[in-house]
Parts: sequence; C-alpha cells; structure tokens
Amino acid sequence: MRIALGIEYDGGAFNGFQYQSHAPSVQGALQDALSQVAAAPVKLTAAGRTDSGVHATYQVVAFDAPVDRPLDAWIRGTNALTPDSVAVLWAVEVPHEFHPRFQATARRYMYLFYDLEEVSPLLAGRVTFSRQLRDEKMHRAARCLLGEQDFSAFRAAGCQSKTPMRAVQQVSVSRAGGFVLIDITANAFLLHMVRNIAGSLWEIGLARREPNWIQELLSGRDRSKAAPTAPPDGLYLVDVRYPGQALPAGRPPAILRALGGLERF
Repeated sequence: MRIALGIEYDGGAFNGFQYQSHAPSVQGALQDALSQVAAAPVKLTAAGRTDSGVHATYQVVAFDAPVDRPLDAWIRGTNALTPDSVAVLWAVEVPHEFHPRFQATARRYMYLFYDLEEVSPLLAGRVTFSRQLRDEKMHRAARCLLGEQDFSAFRAAGCQSKTPMRAVQQVSVSRAGGFVLIDITANAFLLHMVRNIAGSLWEIGLARREPNWIQELLSGRDRSKAAPTAPPDGLYLVDVRYPGQALPAGRPPAILRALGGLERF
C-alpha cells in the first residue's frame, strides 16, 4: 500500500528537508518516526526539497507501507515520535505509481514580510522584518512574472534544472495588517527562485527601484543584476496540486489564518 502524507514543519529547526547524515532534516525525522511505527525501514519521497530555514504548511510525501496500519495510526504514531517542529496533518492511500514530485502540476509558495515598527520577537524566524513597504508597487511589479518565461535572473548559481523556463500561473502582493504577503503559484520553481524574486520585490517595496525593474531583469536574464536572495525565514510552501488526486487542500501559515480574511486562498 502506498500512502501520501501532508506535512507541516518549522524549517528553522532543520537543515533543510532532504536527509543528511550529519545534520537534522525533515526527511530524516519523518523516516525515523515512520520506521518505528512500521517496525521496518521506511523511505519516502517528497514534492520538493525546501532549504534550511524554509517552512511548509503543505509538504506532500509518499512511502510504500511495509506493514498494514490504519491511516490514523500513521498520523498519530508519527506525530508521537517526531519533534514538535514537524507534524503529519493527514494520510491518504494513493495509487502505487503516485509520485509527489514528478506528478505535481503546480506548487504554491507564500513569502511573508512584517513591516510594523513594533517588531515582535515571537515572529523571529517565521517572517522577514522590514521597514515600511509599498505593497501596491510590489504587486504591480509582480504582475510581470505571469506566464511562461525565462527566469534566469532569479535562478541560483547551483540550480541543476535543464531549463530556466517556468510558468507562473498566479502571483500577487497584498497586505494583511502588518504582514505583506507575496503569493505565487507556478508549475515548478528554480533553485531559490521565490526568495530571489522576493529580494527584488523587496527593493521595489522600499522605493529603491521602480516596478518596471522586474521586467528589465526578466529581459536581461542576468542573476547578478537582481537583488540579493531574501532570507529563508519568510518563505512557506503552502500547496502542491495533482491531477486526479483527491488530496486535502493546502493552507496558509497559521499567523495568517489567525487574521482571517483569506477567503481567496
């Protein structure tokens, strides 16, 4: 039986998602817990490999269960054995050929800035702190990212993708109280693509650049001309979409859910 799990985690507690023998990882914590529940080795695959410090409210993983267990047992058993910084939200039986990475048709990320003067230490590691941002200008600039384009200007040097072409299906920048939210969906993302986009939109929000700068960067295809990579703290993987799979819906970060007014999600 092949099982898909929905996972939420605080990326600040791990050295990225991917298993590493020398450092804590989300994959390592999950595999250790699942193996104890199964009383047999378990290896999993994931929708994507988030970097150190990057969070997820909707990471999708899958594994072949070596023993028969109720779906609820995989949830409760794994949660009892993982650190508080990672949790299984749901479990669904899926076809044996299901692959959470290769069958995904879209991924959605949110990047959170917090720009109120009253900086809260309770938000440290979960948002990127900033001076007051001009979110309307950021939104106008972000609209240039829509469609299938060459995203070389926002591609990290270590990216191993065969092509810089990606199709951004939806993007917006909006404000919810003291939070400024970049919300972006694409068929796939290049290495550090969202954080590199966030870094350049940040410059526009701080009035250091004009909104048309994003189009200039896209046309120039030169990573060195764009802004530095934004910190990982504010980045969340919030949804992964699959054709023909009845998986639970994604969700925004808890600090935004608490504010309400996110019906568009």
